[in-house]
Amino acid sequence: MMSIVDIYGNPLRSERELKQQQTHDDARLAHLQHHYDEHPTSGLTPSRLANIMREAETGSLVSQMELAEDILEKDAHVYCEVDKRRKALLGIEWNITPPRNASAQEKADAELIQQMLEDSTIMDEAILEMADGIFKAFSCLEIKWAQFDGLHVVQGLDFRPQTWFQLNPLQRDELRLRDNSHLGAALQPFGWIKHEHKAKSGYLGRAALVRQVAWPFLFKNLSVRDLGEFLEIYGLPLRLGKYPSGASENEKSTLLRAVMSIGHNAGGIIPRGMELDFHEAAKGGAEPFEAMIAWCERSQSKAIVGGTLTSQADGKSSTNALGQVHNEVRQELRDSDLKQIAATLTRDLVYPLYVLNGRSYRSAHRIPRLEFDVTEPEDIKLLSESLPGLVSLGMQIPQEWAHDKLKIPVAQKGQAVLGVSPSNESKDNLTPLVALSAIHKITPAPDDGPDHADQFSAQLRQQMGDALGSMTDGIRALVEQANSLDELAELLASHAVNVDDASAIMGQAFAAVELAGRIDVEQGR
Repeated sequence: MMSIVDIYGNPLRSERELKQQQTHDDARLAHLQHHYDEHPTSGLTPSRLANIMREAETGSLVSQMELAEDILEKDAHVYCEVDKRRKALLGIEWNITPPRNASAQEKADAELIQQMLEDSTIMDEAILEMADGIFKAFSCLEIKWAQFDGLHVVQGLDFRPQTWFQLNPLQRDELRLRDNSHLGAALQPFGWIKHEHKAKSGYLGRAALVRQVAWPFLFKNLSVRDLGEFLEIYGLPLRLGKYPSGASENEKSTLLRAVMSIGHNAGGIIPRGMELDFHEAAKGGAEPFEAMIAWCERSQSKAIVGGTLTSQADGKSSTNALGQVHNEVRQELRDSDLKQIAATLTRDLVYPLYVLNGRSYRSAHRIPRLEFDVTEPEDIKLLSESLPGLVSLGMQIPQEWAHDKLKIPVAQKGQAVLGVSPSNESKDNLTPLVALSAIHKITPAPDDGPDHADQFSAQLRQQMGDALGSMTDGIRALVEQANSLDELAELLASHAVNVDDASAIMGQAFAAVELAGRIDVEQGR
């Protein structure tokens, strides 16, 4: 164990470190278990939002991470778009691929890691928790190790809130745990899946997607508040009470209570001589506020999922073709997210499993990789119609390539496979060319029976009978009609013999015999 290092070259000092969780067993980090988030969106102003972002740029990520969590809880539209992008990553098949030109032992180690991860059932949880970093720039999962049958296995993964971390002030791309020191505590080797998801280039403090969404959230929040005030003030008609001169304070109070309650109770009483009038509210509408809210939500959708038509439609530009384009953009985002997650899982999960359990490990330059299969299956009908023509042109197409394109697994040895069983009814409906060739393919002649030439000759005589019969019947009628040889010659000269049917049958027969001969040569008969 003394020579084992992580992919960064940090040594794992002892076997005991694998059995300890850094955030549980380090006394300096005990305070993190009792950290409770603030809610910076309460009373959020442009100046306060700018200060939060400046703090993140200097390495203090707490306020920015609390802001991101608050936005997800308060803004249903943002939560829906982020959750849509996260859930799109689930259900994609993944495989552990050995290094290039792998030896037999390297292939066996990759298969072992594949089985360990499939049996542990942690992959869906890991992918979903790591996808939380799409909105917040990073996501950290602490690994719980265990030993089973002499193997080091991952027993579970614990998600740790982003507020537990800070940036190293001396190296602003390095995440560290907050231990009340200036530099923070370095993450324990082999103890973490540290996923840094770059929504844009730059230091980690500025790579979070929340920074693009926070400003539209702020403007939308202000517009919703203004809309609520507008509806409260101008949504109901103005109620105005009039009292006669010389009214007492008690009478004025009675009239005021009636004015305030009549809008809710739809009824009330006032003393005789007093009046209650309803005046139309000031002219205005909610359209400006709704336009601002709609603009903010469109901006958020563009930032998160790359478009608007996969989340909402305006009834004007929401065509099916444009919706398909927006959906393709969302698929490109999914593939990009999966590639970033695959790189992290290869580095922080597959590599430790390979180092601790693999027999072929030599260095970090040749390790198995986790890869997501993001290719879409080809159109089976289109490919099945195209391949025969390409093969007939001489193209040598591997069967493995066709299986990969169609996403059809290769049958294992002894595994039942689909097949086409010949039927007598279907053979009767075949064209003569196919029927002639089918005799050779489906019912090959036994060694002690008639050869294929005799079979083809018999079938040719049978099919040519009708065509030749129609030709001879016409000539026979002319012979019976003629009274002399000269008259017969004239009749034959003017008689047209139709040989099209006979020519077609002979051409098909020659083609079928040629195909049968090629098969005989290929099969050595």
